[in-house]
Amino acid sequence: MRLLYHARIYAPDSPSALAIENGRILALGAEDELMDAFPRARRENLEGRVLLPGFTDAHLHLSHYAFSLQKIDCETPTRDDCLRKVAARARSLPEGAWVLGHGWNQNEWGGVFPSARDLDEAAPRNPVFLTAKSLHAAWVNTAALRLADISRNTPDPPHGKILRDIHGNPTGILLERAYLDAQSAIPAPDLEETIRALREAQPSLWALGVTGVHNFDGRASYEAVSALRARGGLRLRVVQNFLLEDLSFVRERGLRFGAGDTWIRVGWLKLFMDGALGPRTAAMLAPYEEDAGNTGILNYRAAELFEIGKEAANAGLPLAVHAIGDRANREVLDAFALLRRYEEENHLPALPHRIEHVQLLHPDDVKRLADYGILASMQPIHALSDMAMAESAWGARASLAYAWRAQLDAGASLLFGSDAPVESPNPFWGIYAATTRRREDGFPSPEGWYPEQRLTLAEALDAYTTAPARAAGWGHLVGRLAPNALADMILLEHDPAIIPPSDLRRMRPMATMIGNEWLLLKDER
Repeated sequence: MRLLYHARIYAPDSPSALAIENGRILALGAEDELMDAFPRARRENLEGRVLLPGFTDAHLHLSHYAFSLQKIDCETPTRDDCLRKVAARARSLPEGAWVLGHGWNQNEWGGVFPSARDLDEAAPRNPVFLTAKSLHAAWVNTAALRLADISRNTPDPPHGKILRDIHGNPTGILLERAYLDAQSAIPAPDLEETIRALREAQPSLWALGVTGVHNFDGRASYEAVSALRARGGLRLRVVQNFLLEDLSFVRERGLRFGAGDTWIRVGWLKLFMDGALGPRTAAMLAPYEEDAGNTGILNYRAAELFEIGKEAANAGLPLAVHAIGDRANREVLDAFALLRRYEEENHLPALPHRIEHVQLLHPDDVKRLADYGILASMQPIHALSDMAMAESAWGARASLAYAWRAQLDAGASLLFGSDAPVESPNPFWGIYAATTRRREDGFPSPEGWYPEQRLTLAEALDAYTTAPARAAGWGHLVGRLAPNALADMILLEHDPAIIPPSDLRRMRPMATMIGNEWLLLKDER
């Protein structure tokens, strides 16, 4: 038994001590009372430091994140900076080996897409595949286009686009389905490579206070996570989500929502309704401000999504639907209205369906998530990255972009995550974004961007702790410090409630505990 005392504990009645036994919290209270009650417990004086529940990232691509730590970081100030990194990596690899990177954003490079020719010069002996920050586009060189069998005669795939020059030749930019199809030319990592990447990535998440994730990487990632757990190496609570193409596998295995144990739990079935803001593929009710002929890419109509939802509901799986643009969100909500009626008429449970991102809503749709009991799974850090881009693309419509306060006030349940590797998985950056809506350099103003959408610290913390656990049916075990809950917590030097909001971004836990095991921080990223 372990007794942690002389602490400021984020729990009801402000206890100063807690007792842990068999990986669970046994009791909380005043330190004198617990010392008397458990005289043989091993005592740890926390010297007035702060204990919070561990954070759960409600939207993270666990395998993608793990492999992103091995890729070139293309989130650079200029295109040339990225090209220099590509050239350096290519020189270190044998001829013909793939050069992989992630994070570029043409909006940060003057708004102009780069080209295959740029990469041809940087890596003349290697195929290059660089995913955009949004994970909805790729920048590739001529060698990669050749290996992916893409030429001027290749038609655009459904729900995708190959950008072309005035002669019809591919420029090296692939959007949505086109990039995913081309990615299949890259040899996929095998199970052992994925297990190794996951094992090596866990410490970077512990260092940020992340003790659990909702993993959106599908079947292959599930198999790697399960194998890592079987070998005793999994030290994260994982809510595992699946992709539409995994549905047959899920049904064959009988994997229904909530099945699992304290380490791995079955979650949602993920679909994509549209693209993303960065490449202007988010589906819009009206065209983009700076692109009058473009309303994005819509993958399904409401009736089509409803048919998929019925199949999933009959298999015991709720839907998690990616929706960025206001049209995409409306179509999803229309489908969920039909699905709620279907669940009721067929005596099925009202499953906890969710929308991923909810980045832009039409005013008529703001209250509909709460009306239908749909979870708002949002990523506050996106607002800091996207605010200037959203103003340019959406104009006045941006007043209901990343509108966290509007969802809470309407009565929706709000879950926060990072979408890593699209963004950093650092929850403190997300908490800073949610409470300030202001970049670190002060842009756009001291009050923040549409400040009426800011949250309180308590609301932001709830969206990273209690709410994701509750959504997954884990609320009695994870996301809170209470008797019988799992001993997952973080130790902070300072109380986030009494420091200036600007300092939230720089907070890091001194240590992270998962299941009564302190994981000391060696990686301060």
